[in-house]
Amino acid sequence: MLNIQTFDAHAGGNALYKALAHPLMGEAIARLHASLPPPLAIYDPEGIAEALLAMYPHAPAAIFVHDTALIGKARAGLAMRALTDLPGSGARSVLIAAFDASKAADRIRPLLPMGAVLETLDAARLPPAMLTQTGRYLDKLNFATNFAFFRDDDALSTRLVSANYWSNHGAGRVRLWLRLFGADGAILATWEQALPDNGGGFAIDSREVRARFGLGPFTGQLFLHAIGVRGHDVVKYALDTFAAGGGPSLSCTHDANAWPSDRFAGLPAPRPGETVTLWLQNSHAVPIPAGAIALDRMGAEQPVSLDREVGPFATVALDAGATLPDVAWPDQIEIRAGRHVVRPRYEIARAGRTRIAHVNVERDNLRADPGIPALSPLLGRGYLLPFPILDRARFRSIVQPTPMATTQTSLPVRLDIFDTMGALVAQRVLGRLPRNHATAVEVDDVAEGHAELVYDFRDGGEADGWLHALFRYEDRASGHEAECSFGAHIFNTAMTYRDEPQSYTGPPPGLTTRLFLKLGDTGRRSFSVLVYPASAAWHPVSTTELQLYGSAGNRIAVETIQIACRGSKTVWPDEIFGAAAIAAAGANGYVLVRDTTCRLFGYHGLMDGRGGFSLDHMFGF
Repeated sequence: MLNIQTFDAHAGGNALYKALAHPLMGEAIARLHASLPPPLAIYDPEGIAEALLAMYPHAPAAIFVHDTALIGKARAGLAMRALTDLPGSGARSVLIAAFDASKAADRIRPLLPMGAVLETLDAARLPPAMLTQTGRYLDKLNFATNFAFFRDDDALSTRLVSANYWSNHGAGRVRLWLRLFGADGAILATWEQALPDNGGGFAIDSREVRARFGLGPFTGQLFLHAIGVRGHDVVKYALDTFAAGGGPSLSCTHDANAWPSDRFAGLPAPRPGETVTLWLQNSHAVPIPAGAIALDRMGAEQPVSLDREVGPFATVALDAGATLPDVAWPDQIEIRAGRHVVRPRYEIARAGRTRIAHVNVERDNLRADPGIPALSPLLGRGYLLPFPILDRARFRSIVQPTPMATTQTSLPVRLDIFDTMGALVAQRVLGRLPRNHATAVEVDDVAEGHAELVYDFRDGGEADGWLHALFRYEDRASGHEAECSFGAHIFNTAMTYRDEPQSYTGPPPGLTTRLFLKLGDTGRRSFSVLVYPASAAWHPVSTTELQLYGSAGNRIAVETIQIACRGSKTVWPDEIFGAAAIAAAGANGYVLVRDTTCRLFGYHGLMDGRGGFSLDHMFGF
């Protein structure tokens, strides 16, 4: 496992990790190492040497610390030594493993061995023009970065869409620094793109990138770094993948969730006639060693390792069915990624159609919470995981609960099923599912509506609040499919439990909604299924504004709809606003779903006229 700390559920993202993982940091560290004559000593005042050496392997002769309690303890495979031993160490160069380290350098300069070179990590900083906050290098706003699976190979193309939501928080001119890596990790292109002001939408189209830089077919990853941001340090986007020349393939995925994890879950095993390809994309400038990546049937504890190295920033296609030939849907596959990759994509090919979806982070820091089975009645049904039931006449809607923490040995769950007006139509008790279960349930109790996966302890069991599921939708006529996955929250209640409900803008009952709904492109219609989940009693109906924005961030039109509590509604922007308004919004326009009365949960996608469609959960800002 790569020995790095990336993300903490309470403290948020680790800016140090994102600083070390930046592609330009890799180039700068290589130059820095080349300038430091051996033997090298590292002074580690902030405890980051282990992460630094994991990301950029280099063999120091010694690691020095000033904390007497640490002397003799191991760090990066070396016993730490007292800083006062540095003068007699014989080091010819000393690296202070810290940024903004000029004061630390002044303090230890008298301790340097005769003639030794002194450097700090400030020598590997990003250029000043790429910093949002110049006063503190490791400010999280300096590293608003993410990756995207990016592809243009004559059969499939990709289009990333989002909006300059940072301008809503007072940002001035925001721009993206972009770098495209090919399958072998080679740099294919580097460029910058200015974003429109006033919340304007933008897109990055693989076809345009390929033409601009004269590239051949590629399947790789796009690194995005937003500069000049305010309010958010995460780059959020939706990514459409579609067939060239009007072919039948179409899918949509959410942003990459830029934090590597030791494990990921929610990878479905193939059915007969399907190929499930896991796209492994190295997120770092250090190779992934052979054997460091493995697949396992969920709960089997018999991982099968990838027996090849994956180069820096390289992309490798791993056939899940060939790796685990004895698994088949509805088996589930666990990815042991060793913190080398961010949330991977997988591709399922079947009968000439391709769809792409993402797995989710499997947490290793959770324990069962005895408070959840004993939740106060004031919290109603507690944790809910809502998902749409699409028009039953056209679609099959299937749900599969997925273990999403290494400590989850069972999932005590049921399905609550609602029609579009919020009436409870049915309940299905799934029981206490074991970790290695192979249960997938078709939900066809209503013509259209939504269902919620909830905890049910009638058969016992434990819970930790990290309840996830995979949702699969199949067009009965065309055979096209889409799938997505997400996790549970407590929704729309004035009472709270720990950090739930989330997305409060103030004290309870301050839940609001701000969701991004992309518009369709040529030949494809945009749609969204908006769900109004409520753990306990809340407003009988929502007051939901659909705000249509143009590419430049200008608001073109506003329409108000109502959704019944515990109900749902399918939204078609072209029907609500009309063709003229949609045309005025332009190719990069979008709809902002805004509600100050409740938190809605939404799924969005595209539909074409050939039985193709996409679906994934929406993002907010």
